[in-house]
Amino acid sequence: MIPNGVEDEEKFLAAGIAGLQQNAFYMHRALDSNNLKDALKYSAQMLSELRTSRLSPHKYYELYMRAFDELRKLEIFFKEETKRGCSIVELYELVQHAGNILPRLYLLCTVGSVYIKSKEAPARDILKDLVEMCRGIQHPLRGLFLRSYLSQVSKDKLPDIGSEYEGDAETVVDAVEFVLQNFTEMNKLWVRMQHQGPAREKEKREKERSELRDLVGKNLHVLSQIEGIDLEMYKETVLPRILEQVVNCKDEIAQGYLMDCIIQVFPDEYHLQTLETLLGACPQLQPSVDIKMVLARLMERLSNYAALSTDVLPEFFQVEAFAKLNNAIGKVIEAQEDMPIAGVVTLYSSLLTFTLHVHPDRLDYVDQILGACVKKLSGKGKLKDSKATKQIVALLSAPLEKYKDIDTALKLSNYPHVMEHLDDATSKEMANVLVQTILKSKTCISTAEKVEALFELMKGLIRDLDENLHDELDEEDFKEEQNSIARLIQMLHNDDPEEMLKIISTVKKHILTGGPKRLPFTVPPLIFNSLKLVRRLQNQDENAPEEEASAMPKKIFQILNLIIEALSSVPVPELSLRLYLECAEAANDADLEPVAYEFFTQAYILYEEEISDSKAQVTAIHLIIGTLQRMHVFGVENRDTLTHKATGYSAKLLKKPDQCKAVYSCSHLFWVDDQDSIKDGERVLLCLKRALRIANAAQQMSNATRGSSGSVLLFIEILNKYLYFFEKGVTQITVASIQSLIELITTEMQSENTTSDPAADAFLASTLRYIQFQKDKGGAVGEKYESIKS
Repeated sequence: MIPNGVEDEEKFLAAGIAGLQQNAFYMHRALDSNNLKDALKYSAQMLSELRTSRLSPHKYYELYMRAFDELRKLEIFFKEETKRGCSIVELYELVQHAGNILPRLYLLCTVGSVYIKSKEAPARDILKDLVEMCRGIQHPLRGLFLRSYLSQVSKDKLPDIGSEYEGDAETVVDAVEFVLQNFTEMNKLWVRMQHQGPAREKEKREKERSELRDLVGKNLHVLSQIEGIDLEMYKETVLPRILEQVVNCKDEIAQGYLMDCIIQVFPDEYHLQTLETLLGACPQLQPSVDIKMVLARLMERLSNYAALSTDVLPEFFQVEAFAKLNNAIGKVIEAQEDMPIAGVVTLYSSLLTFTLHVHPDRLDYVDQILGACVKKLSGKGKLKDSKATKQIVALLSAPLEKYKDIDTALKLSNYPHVMEHLDDATSKEMANVLVQTILKSKTCISTAEKVEALFELMKGLIRDLDENLHDELDEEDFKEEQNSIARLIQMLHNDDPEEMLKIISTVKKHILTGGPKRLPFTVPPLIFNSLKLVRRLQNQDENAPEEEASAMPKKIFQILNLIIEALSSVPVPELSLRLYLECAEAANDADLEPVAYEFFTQAYILYEEEISDSKAQVTAIHLIIGTLQRMHVFGVENRDTLTHKATGYSAKLLKKPDQCKAVYSCSHLFWVDDQDSIKDGERVLLCLKRALRIANAAQQMSNATRGSSGSVLLFIEILNKYLYFFEKGVTQITVASIQSLIELITTEMQSENTTSDPAADAFLASTLRYIQFQKDKGGAVGEKYESIKS
């Protein structure tokens, strides 16, 4: 019995080590004096310490290793004795007179090792004798370590092909028989440990057995190193004998460990050729054995083997590996009805990885695996088990990693059905993986059907599946996600306008469900992608009839109007206004006056009703003026209406300097270089004079509130506008008006009330240098500027 107290065990170990060392000391003294009789006597007494039953496997191993070191020295002595003329046969007989069986067998194995090396008898006969003799120890712990010692001293002396101990043609069979017999006996001893002692110590025994498993597994490693074992022998003898022992032992720990050992130690090509035999053993194992891990490791080994070289793939096709593995997995899942979902998905994930390596071109196999997974998951809803979820993500990621092409994944009909079983957070992560795959591979999704399938897979990113989920998401992460969606929308393309319009409609349907938080990110890229289509149509349809050419752009603009209207729920009026103006400009390029006018109207309504912040109003009015100035499609009436509104908005801005800048910017609305119909010098002058009055009012207000008239920067900016239109040939802008403005600025700058402003000084100096530069040019331009005194 192993004592309960750890301290008692330590005492027994210390006593055992002390006894062993004492006898080892006398043994060394006998070895030094070449006293064989005393050497055998003290070595037997030393080995008697291994007869203890009071130590746990861990402590017993410590004692065993000390004895093992001493036995190596004894073995060297035996070798030297044979060189000095001592008969190895007599020595082999002599050690068998030791009083106790355990020391006797250790000594017998040690001398047997020297006996084989002497080649005075065939290795197979000695090995057969030793393995049979070891049956004398049936205590599980002592027997395991004894047989482990036998395996250790004999592994380099097996009668293998090419070995110095090779005998006749059948010796490889003898070597295999020796290792298999030793393995079988060791496994029996190992399994027997489970049934010794009280039931309450079951867990403790299982832990101790796990510590000893490598002693049994080493035999399979030795077998795998035997050169003479070819595929035929492995198929006919080795594997059936090992599996027979594995199945018959009916022990959960042994079966799980030994199946794993078989998969790990023997060559991949052997597994491939004996796949049916190996898989046939799986259903015969105990129900509690983790078969999914055994099969997963087998498929992992075969996948890696297939990945090494395409030359081996015909072997996989020949043995119909996929069909056999698929069938085996089906049987295992059917037999183990209570197998956790995580285990089921692990098996299918491993099979999928195997299939992608061996049959990358067989998408039907991939879809078949996903379909089987869906069938098993049906009725389970969204999975809560984190292990199962992790395995599903691995399952779904495998095709993406292999094909690096979302297009292929979209062909798999069962792919979205598997995704449905992910919880909302994981579904979002998986959607992110899909998006990043597309962005990295720069895949162009070119049909509305594929876009529909893709956006359905990405719904975790496009709309809130769980109200609470968004609150937990970091703002930066959210922006990064949505920016990725925006990049993806920009990548959608089809050369056929009809199909591209369908794509736009599909994307619109999905993104409008995104809620106020997402729309500002997803609407702009869709608008700009749609405008690209409008401009493409404009280039293609130059020769088409007018009605036919404008039909599709009108349809697109109707969609765009609806999309921008959806932004009102956010609200982001500044963004909406920018988008309306972009659409108006595109409608202008497509010669669709009513459409362009409608977009401008919507922009004006937004400006009046939604934009109240003074800074936002300034930005918006300059955007409106800049866009309106570039428009050529409007008739006189429509243009006048829009221009009048723009000038009205400019004059109503809160701050006088902002009013002034907006009003002088409006002067560009009345003089457009490439449009003869828009050259109204009177109204240009009117705008500039109005700007001057506002600038003057701004100075007076500054004087009243601050006691100084402030900067003259506004006057210099207006002077530059005068020069611009003067140069453009606006006859209403005369030399006299420019001259008087220069004098006004100079007087104001010299006034005591004016605040010193280096920026204004530099700006005026630069403007005067420009006038001088134009004078120096000579010719018509020089003559025009000559009258201006700077």
